[in-house]
Amino acid sequence: MILFNYETEFELGNETGIEKWVSKVISYYGFEEGEINYIFCDDDYLLKLNVEFLEHDTFTDIISFDYTLGKLISGDIFISIERVRENALNFDQTFENELNRVIIHGILHYLGFKDKSSTEKSVMRAEEDRCLSFLTEV
Repeated sequence: MILFNYETEFELGNETGIEKWVSKVISYYGFEEGEINYIFCDDDYLLKLNVEFLEHDTFTDIISFDYTLGKLISGDIFISIERVRENALNFDQTFENELNRVIIHGILHYLGFKDKSSTEKSVMRAEEDRCLSFLTEV
């Protein structure tokens, strides 16, 4: 089950489509969908989590808490709408494209993809692109 929660004024325009897309991605990689909570928030909200749980005193676009057990994907994914808007401008992307990339980025972490090294970042980016191509199918 995929749930969308809002701690800011923002709301997704197509929750059903995003839910189908995320479910399709999880299935594509051979995993099962558990309970996934997306929490859309602002910079201050996410900064508090970043400091409290990760001891990083910096803004970020996403923090994910992974509760996956075996092939059952579960977790809480916090996304700062403010960071996504700024990153979209910095990367010359539309807000929607950047938001979708961040939405699926958290899931890819749950599937085992990392992004610490430059090689891992390249693989992660390629997988994000692959998953984004599935959006046209839902």
